[in-house]
Amino acid sequence: MRRCPLCQSSKITFFLADRKRSFFQCHQCQLVFADARIHLPPKVQAKRYQQPDRQKQKQVSQFIAPLLTQLAGMSSKPLVGLNFGRVLEPDSLAMLAQAQHHISQYDPFQAPDFSVLRQQYDFICCYRVFEHFRNPQREWGLLCRLLQHHGYLAICTRLLDRPAQFAKWHHKNNLAHVSFYRRETFEYLADAHGFTLLFAAEDLILLQKTAKSDITPTLNLSPVE
Repeated sequence: MRRCPLCQSSKITFFLADRKRSFFQCHQCQLVFADARIHLPPKVQAKRYQQPDRQKQKQVSQFIAPLLTQLAGMSSKPLVGLNFGRVLEPDSLAMLAQAQHHISQYDPFQAPDFSVLRQQYDFICCYRVFEHFRNPQREWGLLCRLLQHHGYLAICTRLLDRPAQFAKWHHKNNLAHVSFYRRETFEYLADAHGFTLLFAAEDLILLQKTAKSDITPTLNLSPVE
């Protein structure tokens, strides 16, 4: 029996098929996901992502910096954060260190340092990572464990806000993109796992673990696919 890779529900229906893949939808968490039998082979994916993408690194910095500015204004001590799934360029890391914040990094291809997955963080940033999760239940569980109570999880991923136009959505054409989320998906995750969904619009989702926040959705982002 086919199950949702995020919530494990069996309430799954066929969603769409294009020339390369079939997609299914979960009616519990609203995740749309690609058929796991035709995911990219691990060696192909590793070859694609083993080299740094300078443009993506710049975008990651533009994603983290304004978030960190807001969080720092709400804290009396330096923050400890995790950049999960991407790698910042050295200059950006140095800039954050000058502000006395500590940012650890984990990327399965470019920074496979499992030691950073053994502590908790004030905030975690995931820039264009969630769509790559082949086992989103496992990755979501890991992120939940890594985040301190009252900590923030900032996610940049394209929300599927027009399901009827999925067939024409260019975001699904990248074969490395296998999981597609709606706002309702993050509402489900927040309710099920003790988070507050602060906002979810366009590419940006911000959640806080167990508490409300005064942080505002003013991040100046212009991500490029």
